[in-house]
Amino acid sequence: MLNMFCYQCSQAANGEACTVTGVCGKGPTLDRLQDNLIYILKGISAYYHHARELGYKDEEIAAYLSKALYSTLTNVNFDEEDFLKQALEAGMMNLKVMQLLKKAHIETYGEPTPTEVETGTKEGHAIIVTGHNLKALEELLKQVEGSDVYVYTHSEMLPAHGYPGLRKYKNLAGNLGGAWHDQRKLFDEVPAAILGTTNCVLIPKPSYADRMFTTSIARLPGVKHIDGYDYSQVIEKARSLPKLPEKPGKHKLVTGYSTGVVRSLAGKIKQLVETGKISRFFVVGGCDVPMRKNEYYRRFVEMLPKDTVVITLACGKFRINDLELGDVEGVPRLLDVGQCNDTIVAIEIALMLSELLNTPVDRLPLSIVLTWMEQKAVAIFWTLLALGLKGIYIGPVLPAWLNKDLLEILVSNYAVRLISSPEEDLKQILKV
Repeated sequence: MLNMFCYQCSQAANGEACTVTGVCGKGPTLDRLQDNLIYILKGISAYYHHARELGYKDEEIAAYLSKALYSTLTNVNFDEEDFLKQALEAGMMNLKVMQLLKKAHIETYGEPTPTEVETGTKEGHAIIVTGHNLKALEELLKQVEGSDVYVYTHSEMLPAHGYPGLRKYKNLAGNLGGAWHDQRKLFDEVPAAILGTTNCVLIPKPSYADRMFTTSIARLPGVKHIDGYDYSQVIEKARSLPKLPEKPGKHKLVTGYSTGVVRSLAGKIKQLVETGKISRFFVVGGCDVPMRKNEYYRRFVEMLPKDTVVITLACGKFRINDLELGDVEGVPRLLDVGQCNDTIVAIEIALMLSELLNTPVDRLPLSIVLTWMEQKAVAIFWTLLALGLKGIYIGPVLPAWLNKDLLEILVSNYAVRLISSPEEDLKQILKV
């Protein structure tokens, strides 16, 4: 196993890479801490890019990105403790950018409200939109309005249905598929034009590459890219394909639990917690991973006592969002708050609970169980740590750059736990 891997300068060992310790003097832990910071900055950049597309900017965020990136250059900063402080600072900056993006989305599309989303198909031609870019989705909806071309969301686009300004379009027909990693099977099977708008796109199979398009930040080799928002080529391709049949889905998905919606239930939630009818809140979600180990999350939620409430978000929710968990005296037991960037809603709910129950946020009856894969998740993770949340469960497999030294820091400073089995973890959580 490599202690580190750094090949960013001409001093790299043997002209290839420093894998034990850096020729410049950088040690393996410092190398991993720099990687950690870079991944946080990638997450901040993604959310800031989305906000800028909607016309929302913040000079403090832009300036921070340049400063923090500068610190990771060779021979600039060799202080491990400073990089730990920077990770927390970056976590708080990520909170700021998520707040900005939330403001951009709500002021543009309205605050989300709970909405049932169809998972079947309508008779007509089809376009599937995947990614995170709500502006691209709306521009497409405008261009198909009143036609027999229907638009379906996929993966992180599901929360779009919660926004009044998006679901007003009658051609927004439903959601097909689940998390990002099912796309090569789904897109192969469904004769639709496909629009990839951000990250989480996969190199397509030849069977559907000619009907796939990218826009905005996304690019794929051999796939037509569309600059701007003229999606006439996508619509033309959809019209050239067979119509989908009228076919109801096996279930409906509910999304759109915004901060405002949950806040409207605050009095009821306070009463239910104080009378013991709600014993604990769980945040279960994150970046889904295409492996059997992620079956953990569904089993975990299925085992939860009926006096618990689950907040879910990001594509990890597709492991559990078809479960019928019911409610606790009118408070739904499963609250889908949105995309990965909508972690801000889960955070605001936690802060609301802290105020309602007059309890510090780190002592709330709240447990966080996350599936962790892609780099933006690092930004959210450090936001949670920066806010003082401890005892977070993560899994099923840690990113390879997170070495033993970093893990020991997370465990000793923040009581981070690796998931084991649903039975054992739930036993430990309910003992608290």
